[in-house]
Amino acid sequence: METKGAPFLVVGLGNPGPEYVLSPHNAGFMAVDRIAAEAGVAFKNRRCRALTATCFIAGREVILAKPETFMNLSGASVGALLREFRADPKRDLVVIYDELDFPLGTAKIKERGSSGGHNGARNIISALDSDEWLRIRIGVGPNLPAEVVEAKMGRRPGRDYLLSPMGKKDLKALDEVLGRVAGAVRQILTDGPTATMNEFNRRERTGPAEES
Repeated sequence: METKGAPFLVVGLGNPGPEYVLSPHNAGFMAVDRIAAEAGVAFKNRRCRALTATCFIAGREVILAKPETFMNLSGASVGALLREFRADPKRDLVVIYDELDFPLGTAKIKERGSSGGHNGARNIISALDSDEWLRIRIGVGPNLPAEVVEAKMGRRPGRDYLLSPMGKKDLKALDEVLGRVAGAVRQILTDGPTATMNEFNRRERTGPAEES
């Protein structure tokens, strides 16, 4: 794809609708909401089956997007955005979404790879016919002892947990990591993805992840 003049696309994944606003599965939406708030912009436009906002970070035009396709069909919106802006998914895209296998309050940047069982990521890989795109995964795994999780929700928390509203304590933990994720997006545009990934993932391993 031609990338000359292409904006950088920051796509947060989630489900539209007020019933999902504060659910763990909407961590990606919350992340792009945080970036928009810090940039002083609002999601006023609809394009490519997504709510969008435009800002500038490190001198580059940035399109923030929240697909309205529901999680399992996220690829339709992401693919359309890439085509409309003639953007290259390897260089002009970062997707932010929840990761059940990471503890709440942590996050990790990855440059490529499988979906890891995440339906939104799986659909994007299918739509783009590629897994070579940058992603930031936000941990939403419950901060509960393993035996409590298993007793309440089975060995892995499932659909009900991911789609249910979070409590105040969990929202506070998520709010803290959203700030770090917003900072990571700014750093990606300033220092590049590889340098940012190495520094960010190292901090997450030695910082909040160990303190929780």
